[in-house]
Amino acid sequence: MGPPSRDSTDPTLNAALLTFREAARRGVVASRFQPEVEVRLLQSIVDATVRLFEAEAASIALFERNPERLEYRVASGPKGAGAVGMSVAPNQGIAGYVYSTGESLALSDVAADPRWDRAVAEKTGYVPRSIAAVPLVNGTETVGVLQVLDKHSAPSFTMRDMELLAVFASQAAAAIAATRVQRDLPSLIASSLRQVESELTADQVEALVSAVASELDVNEETPFWALVDEVSRLRDLGESELDLVGDILRVVAEHRAHRGRARFR
Repeated sequence: MGPPSRDSTDPTLNAALLTFREAARRGVVASRFQPEVEVRLLQSIVDATVRLFEAEAASIALFERNPERLEYRVASGPKGAGAVGMSVAPNQGIAGYVYSTGESLALSDVAADPRWDRAVAEKTGYVPRSIAAVPLVNGTETVGVLQVLDKHSAPSFTMRDMELLAVFASQAAAAIAATRVQRDLPSLIASSLRQVESELTADQVEALVSAVASELDVNEETPFWALVDEVSRLRDLGESELDLVGDILRVVAEHRAHRGRARFR
């Protein structure tokens, strides 16, 4: 059985496809207005964590697939830079333990703990004395780990420290959830299609999702996406300048509508 035609006579399926195409296009446009927003948000969290705890370093590792791994996306502090870009198995070291179990962990002597992986620490260029790590939890799903290394003011982390770190972790998890909708659009569309038409096979769903994605037309050189990128550069304009840009766009839209009406007279 082949994939259903995009010109299917099923009105429900056709309406769903139109909705998904528009949602996908809007998602791509939104992502171009906020490039690297996830990284910027997470960076602000680790920066604040280092300041609050007066720590040598703080980092966030996120779970990624294909292959499954924890990837260090951001870091802060005098000893943090070496971690960015590194990946470890989801059950490797302190970060892997916290991710795989969902349990927070505070160690005053990491070298004495069998869960600690010295080789990973040495790759970052800094071997810590103490560490605190908490999972990033979005709903029921653990999406990463927030770690803090070596407070200047104390040799270990207190219960109060762990409570504060959990607050930072919840903010990081919320930021990740808010910025990953665009990246997860194909799976969201597939899930919604199955709800609309439960009899679709896996191959048919994949074909429809591919059809939706193929119509986004994100060629950098096309006029539409060139305009989106130009508008994205206007974020820092003042209110009066933005009002002027809005007026210009409205005039263009009205002119186009007027030409369309004149064509059919």
